[in-house]
Amino acid sequence: MKIAAVTAAATMVLAGCGSKPGTGGGAGGSGSGSDSGTGTASGKKISACMVLDTGGVDDKSFNENSWAGMQKAAKDNPNITIKYVPSNSGTDYTPNLTKYAQGGCSTVIAVGGLMGDAVKGVAAKFPKVQFAEIDNSNQGVSNIYGIEYNTAQGGFLAGYLAAGMTKTGTVGTWGGLPIPPVTIYMDGFWEGVQYYNKAKGKNVKVLGWDEKNQKGGTFASSFTDQNKGKSITQSMQSQGADIVFPVAGGAGVGAGAAAAAAGGKLNLIWVDTDGCTSAAQYCKYFISSATKNLSGGVETYLKAASSGNFPTGNYIGDLKNGGVGLAPYNQFDSKVPDALKKEVDQVKADIISGKITITSPSQPK
Repeated sequence: MKIAAVTAAATMVLAGCGSKPGTGGGAGGSGSGSDSGTGTASGKKISACMVLDTGGVDDKSFNENSWAGMQKAAKDNPNITIKYVPSNSGTDYTPNLTKYAQGGCSTVIAVGGLMGDAVKGVAAKFPKVQFAEIDNSNQGVSNIYGIEYNTAQGGFLAGYLAAGMTKTGTVGTWGGLPIPPVTIYMDGFWEGVQYYNKAKGKNVKVLGWDEKNQKGGTFASSFTDQNKGKSITQSMQSQGADIVFPVAGGAGVGAGAAAAAAGGKLNLIWVDTDGCTSAAQYCKYFISSATKNLSGGVETYLKAASSGNFPTGNYIGDLKNGGVGLAPYNQFDSKVPDALKKEVDQVKADIISGKITITSPSQPK
């Protein structure tokens, strides 16, 4: 999960939303949609501009999936034109946002909660420009639309699944940075394991995170360092973990390399997107993926904007509205016991109904 980290619907969009965008070269580089819209033009013409976080547009995670929503919206409605600019570091946020705000964009979409302060500052200087930020609230600002996801719910399902599949009795999770859009997934995963333990009278151990200690945990300090991701994952395996849940965007790809080197003794649960789509080379190691519908959230926002009314306030994606979820089991479908599949489905239903209460302090409100 890359924040500036997401639901199976999001990953289907990711796979078929058009050709690859321009790659952009650093903070000054940019990309644009290369497909002509094939849908019917409707509503007003808008120019939608996306500021990516670090990791590039093809990060196999957060940026890529958000851009997919832009591509899908533009493909369905030729009145929507799109472009993006990448960020090499946090120092690029404000310049990139400002560049688009004063460059004729109808709306500027910031990918990730790390841009919160920058978005708020630039939005104040350009009150006539509509902004949207993924993984953050609108911060009480009228020209910002917040797109948030309660990924603790999907993480909970992932944790329950991992606890039901482990053969060693030890699982692990680690993050890119200790920030809420990352730790919310880890909270959910930890809670899901605890729920399984209580329901089954087991004692599955979680390495890398304990929800009760929000200042602890294992982090790569990066969303792009695959070598660090591989090293952390191998360390967890050496401590007995046979299933690991990396919440680290592109850095998590290193976990795939660790699984490939483990000779079948290590499997993973991916984050944000269906790993079998976004990191297909490691599909055989992905039991499932805890997903969030980033592309769907962006697409829905742009469709509303093109109708003439920019959404206001905040959107929160959850299990009930399809904003978060658990991806298909893919190559693990025959390996996950039917009884466990039914239990996961029941846990999902119980979260939606409120029978199961998740306590992560990072949940959006």
